Amino acid sequence: MIADRPDDAARFVDALDAHGDYFARGAPIVVARAPGRLDLMGGIADYSGSLVLQLPLACATLVAAQDATDGTVTVRSRDAATVGGDGEVTIDVETLAPAGASIDYDAARALLGGDAARQWAAYVVGTLVVLARERALPLGRGVRLLVESSVPAGKGVSSSAALEVATMQAVSALRGLALPARDLALLCQTAENLVVGAPCGVMDQMTSACGEANRLLALLCQPAELCGQVTLPPDLEVWGIDSGIRHAVGGSDYGAVRVGAFMGQRILAELAGLPVAVDADGVARIRDARWGGHLANVAPAEWESRFRDRVPESMTGAEFLARYGGTTDRVTRIDPARSYAIRTPTAHPIHEHHRVRRFRALLESERDDDGGREERGRLLGELMRQSHASYGACGLGADGTDRLVELACTASPEEGVYGAKITGGGSGGVVAVLARRGARDAVARVARRYAEESGRSAMVLGGSSPGAAAFGVRRVQR
Repeated sequence: MIADRPDDAARFVDALDAHGDYFARGAPIVVARAPGRLDLMGGIADYSGSLVLQLPLACATLVAAQDATDGTVTVRSRDAATVGGDGEVTIDVETLAPAGASIDYDAARALLGGDAARQWAAYVVGTLVVLARERALPLGRGVRLLVESSVPAGKGVSSSAALEVATMQAVSALRGLALPARDLALLCQTAENLVVGAPCGVMDQMTSACGEANRLLALLCQPAELCGQVTLPPDLEVWGIDSGIRHAVGGSDYGAVRVGAFMGQRILAELAGLPVAVDADGVARIRDARWGGHLANVAPAEWESRFRDRVPESMTGAEFLARYGGTTDRVTRIDPARSYAIRTPTAHPIHEHHRVRRFRALLESERDDDGGREERGRLLGELMRQSHASYGACGLGADGTDRLVELACTASPEEGVYGAKITGGGSGGVVAVLARRGARDAVARVARRYAEESGRSAMVLGGSSPGAAAFGVRRVQR
């Protein structure tokens, strides 16, 4: 069971001497730390403008950065082997950012993604590419980076965002570039979208950068507006249980659901009579004074009564492109040969935004007696179950996560487990569990029963820690 950790940064700094052959003596080293996150509510609706509620976890990624003198960017990680990667990746600065040439994201993606054993380093090196292009950060004679992470990879708790945020924080501080936390997160999202090629929303990077320990980050993803930090009521706590099934935001299911949602947005614009123009590159521009360009702003009642039955359940990419020209999404591409579900991916963020707002209101409501607190717990649990069912309807469920949610939701009321849902991009990964404070043993029993039934690991994640901005950086002189 992963819970609150002691000072992992101090241990990481103490261990730097073990890499004496890697870091030069006498040159400063900057250390940054960024946590993973537990998606309590909001999930995949982030790219459609929903409110999301996210908890920065205790587990984190640490990155040490030092200027190099050999003209290379070198990344070392003992954790790379867990994803089948090389433990050390080296790229010439001139290859990455040719002198006198503009930096091209497509070229960087091809360079960093061409070798499966080196693909993990794209999350690291991609942040340097973005800083060089967007903030004119000179790569100079290169940089050496050391990575250590306790964030489980491929489990839906944002190991990639933690890696990106910690790297960008360390390199920015090393080179004297001051980045506000929101800018840091948005630039890291750019790295994942345009260099790695994964069509993630922004909640992961924002939580890793801007989160506060033991509080839920409330983020309105329009595109990334901080709406305060929500303190859990003292009678509640949140846990995560790993289903043992890997998932990937770059996977086809997640990407297809995102495409379907943006198709739905484009169709709604047509139905509502909004002015639309399609660029030569196939990107639609909607003048949307009605919903502000975000599906999440469509009222559920309006969707159900006016639009739901007029949006097709599915459509081929070729049919859509012939009729509508394209969507507003610059991150994904529509495959003409593929059939996409549209109605259900469109409905999900419309209803999820409503669920998350209700969830937050319940968390912040005053409940003075045990009966009121129990009622709140049950209502919150029901909203989580609705969110989980909507993921499944979109095709982002998995047998393991479904079973974990079922086990959590059938626990007896006396055990104090109120609800559970799949997290992040879905299709496996971690399930978030809401429970009465002190119900840790009940959550562990759910995990054990699942592990016994499935034969998969069922690690329980808990605890919380500050985001990268609150942590800052540590400067080390060896």
